[in-house]
Amino acid sequence: MTSLAQVIQLSMDMLWLHAGVFLRVAPIIGLLPGFGEASLPMRIKLALAIAFTLIVTPVLSPDPTAQVHAPTVGLVLSETIIGVALGLALRFFLMALQMAGSIAAQSTSLAQILGNAGQTPLPAIGHLLATGGVALMMIMGVHVRVTEMIVLSYTVFPVAELPDIGALSQWGVARIAQAFSFGFSLAAPFVLVSALYNLTLGIINRAMPQLMVVMVGAPVIMALTLFLLMLVVPTMLVVWLGAFQNFVANPFGG
Repeated sequence: MTSLAQVIQLSMDMLWLHAGVFLRVAPIIGLLPGFGEASLPMRIKLALAIAFTLIVTPVLSPDPTAQVHAPTVGLVLSETIIGVALGLALRFFLMALQMAGSIAAQSTSLAQILGNAGQTPLPAIGHLLATGGVALMMIMGVHVRVTEMIVLSYTVFPVAELPDIGALSQWGVARIAQAFSFGFSLAAPFVLVSALYNLTLGIINRAMPQLMVVMVGAPVIMALTLFLLMLVVPTMLVVWLGAFQNFVANPFGG
């Protein structure tokens, strides 16, 4: 009976340990670009969250005899808040790509082409950048990097300790500001071309008022945008992937 009781107690301890890790892993996987897309079935997301939990838990507690207590309200709140914060920070990188595509499309008059091709209405450039970014993440092994980030997050946010809400809020606001500035920086070549195009169009219109410059300029800006897209999109995706990898390697900047 003593051995059976010990086995049961050890099993319950390991179950609560995995449940505690799942509370932090599940929001991250649910918001992670590629794994947390709306088109992905919920069962697959759940399976991925469980798989990541089974990977992370042995790293955190290699000794299965370690004492683990049942989850409390504080543990559920702290782990969920931390998981949501990290998941949103990762999601902001994909949103920066989508924002860059929207800015580029709006500034070059291509916003209405294939605008409803996905779950979220986006211009064609936004779909191109988002799909390319997710593909690059998968090629570079994002699951390994994210697993390392989850493990290292326990050194900053220990289990069952509610994080400093003020510091976490400042960190979150900084991530939002970074996403907006990063998205605009990626779209800067298209904004610059649009400004030069409109300036040139204005000069031509003043010099030749009788000429319908819009009819002449529309094909030019579309062709120029497509050519620029071919030139700068690979560089944009490489820069974005580097920023994403740097963040995953050191999400808190410490």
